[in-house]
Amino acid sequence: MNTVAYFEIQSSNPGREVDFYRQVFGWEFSREEGLPFEYYRIISGGIPGAILARPAATPAPGQGTNAFTVSMEVEDFDACALAILNGGGQVALPKFAVAGRCWQGYFIDPDHNVFGIFQVDEKAG
Repeated sequence: MNTVAYFEIQSSNPGREVDFYRQVFGWEFSREEGLPFEYYRIISGGIPGAILARPAATPAPGQGTNAFTVSMEVEDFDACALAILNGGGQVALPKFAVAGRCWQGYFIDPDHNVFGIFQVDEKAG
């Protein structure tokens, strides 16, 4: 197999991240009860994942990524980027072309998690 099968986004405020990702990508969430920490399963129709309470202190800004970074395919890069910024996110690496493949960029959510978005476009470049 050796393929991405699940992902988790850690947060010091999981409810805030649920609101952020619901607003930006239209994801739905299901709260998992009975765990010793907040855990929200992501219902998106794609690779399964979750948002959970960060088990340790949030890393200081500028330390770089300390976990896996995932990228979501979006229909309209610019519209999604605007939704991210309007939702309290920040640009980590501005939009750039992956020649002949897509437009890619990286962002920071309100809890300083880095994630990417890309729009498939064979004319990018």
